Amino acid sequence: MKKVSYVATLLAAMTLNLAAAQTAPSTTTPNTAAPNTDAPLSAAAAAQQARDLAEQARTTLPKSDWNIDRVPWKQAAAYADQAVNAEPNNPDYLLLRANIYTDVGFWKQAERSWDAYLALKPDDNAARSKAANVQYNIGYAAYSRGDLVSAPLFFQKCSQLQPDNVACLIWNARVALEGGSYADAQRLYEQAAQLSPNDKTVTYFLQVARNAGKYGPAATTAFSRAYEAIDKGDKAGALTLYQQATAAAPNFLDAWREQGRLALELGNLLAATAAYTAATALPGASAADRYNLGLVQEAQGVGLAAVQAFRAAYSQYAAGDKAAAEAGFIKATQLSPKYAKAWAWVGRTAYERKDYPAAASAYGQAVALDPNDKASAYYLKLAQQGK
Repeated sequence: MKKVSYVATLLAAMTLNLAAAQTAPSTTTPNTAAPNTDAPLSAAAAAQQARDLAEQARTTLPKSDWNIDRVPWKQAAAYADQAVNAEPNNPDYLLLRANIYTDVGFWKQAERSWDAYLALKPDDNAARSKAANVQYNIGYAAYSRGDLVSAPLFFQKCSQLQPDNVACLIWNARVALEGGSYADAQRLYEQAAQLSPNDKTVTYFLQVARNAGKYGPAATTAFSRAYEAIDKGDKAGALTLYQQATAAAPNFLDAWREQGRLALELGNLLAATAAYTAATALPGASAADRYNLGLVQEAQGVGLAAVQAFRAAYSQYAAGDKAAAEAGFIKATQLSPKYAKAWAWVGRTAYERKDYPAAASAYGQAVALDPNDKASAYYLKLAQQGK
């Protein structure tokens, strides 16, 4: 066997130490090592490590990056668990652990942690509020994956922890509504309305719950899911769901209205026309439904943007802001040069401020586009005569 000299051995050791020094973290880097389970810290020391690491995570990481897999959070949770394991009935350590798991959105561990803490401190209202929020998030996750059996259990527990939590009442009501439990849905929406009387969404869905028996679960569920899709910014998906709702229940007036409104936002004139045509044919149709039907029918000839500009200008005119109205009517003619009614109103606003040449020009356009417009023809002559 070849003998290795002492010098060679020493050089090899120095080389290894140098490599380690080049790759090891700086001594100023915060401690991110896992708790040493071979030589565990005292409960107090572990809890302090958890606090320090949690504070480091809160101050150095954006909230969007708060999750259990990020090293400061992961180690904070591990130290908090170590402290709790050492002293399971210490409320300070239980609270520390519960807050850490809540901050990172590790909901099931947060639930377990709050349950343990509240078993010792049931009257801590701040903790009950946070625990209720955890139940809300678990319930919403269940709802999102279509688990309408488990979801209400979490929302109910949320309400038990914090009876004035409107969000939990609303979502418990929505699950009941989609599950066909219309009486429960109505009761829960009524409770939410008492707590938040100015919440228009609650009032709206309370009415939906009261009428849900007329429409059936398929239409009601599609309607509810469409509302959620809008909240998430998925307007195209929401329109499809509203269409599913009216396909399942052609007498669902609110679904036709929402379908028409959304179709207008998306510039889908075909869908908007179908929706408002159906809505105006139902009992309970309003003047707004008829107004919107007229809007989409008019838009088929001159374009939606032009009609919307014209109607906005007309509202300004009715409110007395004639300068803004005239600018709006002109905008409508620019968007659709063949928009006879818009030209007539450009003529009217110009005539009222006694700009007769401008009035004559606009009225001339209106009459050329619509020879049957007797009013424009009359004012055209007056404008041409300067009176």
